[in-house]
Amino acid sequence: MKKTILSAGLIAALLATPTGAADLRYGAPYQQPPPYAAPQTWTGAYVGVNVGYQFGSAAFNMNPSGFAGGVQAGYNYQINQFVIGAETDFQFSGAEDTFAAYKFSNPWFGTLRGRIGWAMNNVLIYGTGGFAYGGGEVEWLGWSQTKTHTGWAAGAGIEVAFTPNWSARAEYLYVDLTKETYTMVGLTTDMESSIVRFGLNYRF
Repeated sequence: MKKTILSAGLIAALLATPTGAADLRYGAPYQQPPPYAAPQTWTGAYVGVNVGYQFGSAAFNMNPSGFAGGVQAGYNYQINQFVIGAETDFQFSGAEDTFAAYKFSNPWFGTLRGRIGWAMNNVLIYGTGGFAYGGGEVEWLGWSQTKTHTGWAAGAGIEVAFTPNWSARAEYLYVDLTKETYTMVGLTTDMESSIVRFGLNYRF
C-alpha cells in the first residue's frame, strides 16, 4: 500500500512540474522543419529569362555564332510524374560571320514548342520540339537585306525548383531555319544553330 501511495505521489509531482508535463505530453523535443519542402506539382504557368551561346552554320561555310539571350513563358500540367506543357520564347542574338564580301547575321529568333517531361519531386527532365522562326541579314559591298526564316526546333533540358516559386534550368536547343533568297545581294542560305543556355523561371 505504501509503495502504491509513493508511486502515485512521484507521478503527481512529475506532472506538476512544467518540464515533466511537457515531456509526457509531447514526447521528443520539437525539431525545426526544413526551410523548403519540394513542390508537389509542376502544374501552372511560368515566365522567365535565359542567356547562352549560339553556334550556327550558313552558306559559304559561314558560322554565325555569338551570345544569345531572351525571355520565355509557358504552362505545365502534371499527371503523377508525367508532365506535359507548351512554351514560347523570343531571343536576341549576336550571331554573325563573314565570307569574302558577305556578312550574314541572325539578330533574333523565337520558337513555339511543346514539352514532355518526367518529374522527380523538385527535378524535371524534359524534351521539347516545335515551330521556329528567325531574322536573317546579309550585307554585301554596302548593300544589305533582311529576311524572316521559318523552320523547326528540338531539344532537351533539366529544371530544378529551389523554392516553391523559383526554378533554374539548363537546356540544349537545335534550331533549323529553312532557305531564303536575298535577291538584292545575290545570296541564298539557310541557317542551323545549336544553342546552349541557362534560364531562371518564376512559377505561379
